[in-house]
Amino acid sequence: MASPNKQRPKLPNGLVVVSGPSRGGKSRWAEHLLSSQQTVTYVATSAHRSNDPSWDERMRLHRERRPLHWQLREPGGKLAECIRKEEPHQPLLIDALGGYTAAHLDLNDHAWTQEAEDLIQSLLTRTCPTVIVIEETGWGVVPATVIGGLFRDRQGWLAQQLEQHAADSWLVVQGRALNLSQLGILVP
Repeated sequence: MASPNKQRPKLPNGLVVVSGPSRGGKSRWAEHLLSSQQTVTYVATSAHRSNDPSWDERMRLHRERRPLHWQLREPGGKLAECIRKEEPHQPLLIDALGGYTAAHLDLNDHAWTQEAEDLIQSLLTRTCPTVIVIEETGWGVVPATVIGGLFRDRQGWLAQQLEQHAADSWLVVQGRALNLSQLGILVP
């Protein structure tokens, strides 16, 4: 078995998008990208789930993995507002946009587009690395519910919007990180 490459790529200032399927290693890779920063603000977007032991376990593992000196923010659906309140020179890790998207599924399409554009504008004010994790959805399973389809469609659209502004973009699958900025060609 080949040993994994533990190199930390040079982290650019600006937006860095880390995407991939569930349990692929997105959060670990995003944390690794920021691990050399003296201070980081970790922005958790998912709401607490009562009576969900597996979710509690995932959150515990995330907490234990983070360095103690990282600050934590839990803005719920008010992500753009939270980003604007942070110092623009403070590195951010936003993990993950699924919680943000889920918090806004009640919005109509126009209001959702405005909400997402407000988020993007808040990200563009940042001068330090801002690593944002977004779940890839729809890799083969068609959601059985309307709300599931709406979530999938909004996540996919949001990922493409963020990519347009990203200094770097990573796809993390099966514990491997691929730099899409170096490997990929934009779809016209």
